[in-house]
Amino acid sequence: MKSAVETLDPTKVKLSVEVTYDELKPSIEHAYQHIAEQVTVPGFRKGKVPPRIIDQRVGRPAVIEHAVNEGLSGFYAEAVRDNKLRPMGQPEVEVTQVPGLVPAAAGEEGELHFTAEVEVRPEITLPALDGLSVTVDDVEVSDEDVDARLDALRERFGSLVGVDRPAQSGDFVVIDLAATIGDEVVDQVSGTSYQIGSGNMLEGLDEALTGLSSGETTTFETVLVGGDRKGETANVTVTATAVKERQLPEVDDEFAQLASEFDTIDELKADLREQAGRIKASNQAVQARDLLVEKLTTETEIPVPAGVVEAEVHRHLESEGRLEDDEHRAEVQEQAQSALRNQILLDTLAEQLDIKVSQTELLDYLVSASRQYGMDPNTFITTLDQQGQIPAMVAEVARSKALAVSLRKVAVVDGSGAAVDLSEFIGTDEEDAALEQAEVTPAADAATDFSAVASGEDSADEKA
Repeated sequence: MKSAVETLDPTKVKLSVEVTYDELKPSIEHAYQHIAEQVTVPGFRKGKVPPRIIDQRVGRPAVIEHAVNEGLSGFYAEAVRDNKLRPMGQPEVEVTQVPGLVPAAAGEEGELHFTAEVEVRPEITLPALDGLSVTVDDVEVSDEDVDARLDALRERFGSLVGVDRPAQSGDFVVIDLAATIGDEVVDQVSGTSYQIGSGNMLEGLDEALTGLSSGETTTFETVLVGGDRKGETANVTVTATAVKERQLPEVDDEFAQLASEFDTIDELKADLREQAGRIKASNQAVQARDLLVEKLTTETEIPVPAGVVEAEVHRHLESEGRLEDDEHRAEVQEQAQSALRNQILLDTLAEQLDIKVSQTELLDYLVSASRQYGMDPNTFITTLDQQGQIPAMVAEVARSKALAVSLRKVAVVDGSGAAVDLSEFIGTDEEDAALEQAEVTPAADAATDFSAVASGEDSADEKA
């Protein structure tokens, strides 16, 4: 099979493919077999109709069309591999020549020719990592940080107590609520507890409840943000049936013993300070990652395939039923372009760094993802495998790992210019080398067999 590539623009190529008759012949033979099983010809059993009879009854063109349709995707995939292309969208295929539509002598049957225009990952040039630096925030744990964590812990052990006063921010109010448009009640709740300031129900509810005492009623207007009447203005009547405040336990040794394994409040505060420090150190790693991506995208010209963006925008808007919302379309388009730009960047980075994903790393990622969906790990992995999504998961792990490896090569410093050690969060080259002694999967070739994991063996549960 011959193939050639013509670059149409940085993100689109035209692939021209020539397939010999001998290469197409298995598909033609399968076409005859498949058609023989479908047609009924007197005197012949199904599946036993000779090719010459099929040519007479069905026609040679139908056989060739069946064979071309069957073999085209395989020939296209082979040409993509041969030319080391990285498609990012579906190809637009045009068949420009088909083999002879009538039987011919060997060597005279003709060839299948087709072209495929497809958007591909562009070639980009990344700056040298060892010449880059990012500056992250200092890890400074203040007394306020400790107090905030202590207050959050106290709230977990607090209790709601009814108060005889107007409601104020932070109070919990038990409400009866009805939203109407005209004479129609479009939303109604009763006996619902709502914390003033949370802002998770209706716009304007916080202001309406503030200053309201138990038994009092007020009304306000709001724009509905969900349901069949989304976007319409409704009149809302709300009644406070009870006002409660959260009373927090005293900060003393007794509370420390209640809320932790420590005997004294000083020990508890010391532990909370360590926790805050660990979280801030983790935040440094996240900040360094985001800053590195920002720096790389700023210093790299990354053309984005317009067709891929448009397909994603259409899919997103269609799922929301907002295909005609031009303002929202512009927002989604910007988000899609940014996401695709980052994907191209990280995929290129993973390739240049020769990132490999071990089964252990992939399994850890899948188990973590299964928890987010509230699914059993084995069920989750089996579902992804059946849907052909495992390669996409490998790519996600490879992108994340590429960033971690990149952060080991750039200079990460704090505000004072001191080097920041992120090895706890991004690993080390030595750890990666140890993993490579086990079974590894190249990020660019996600053909790993996860049947053992998906079949219900103990490995996924053990990793969990």
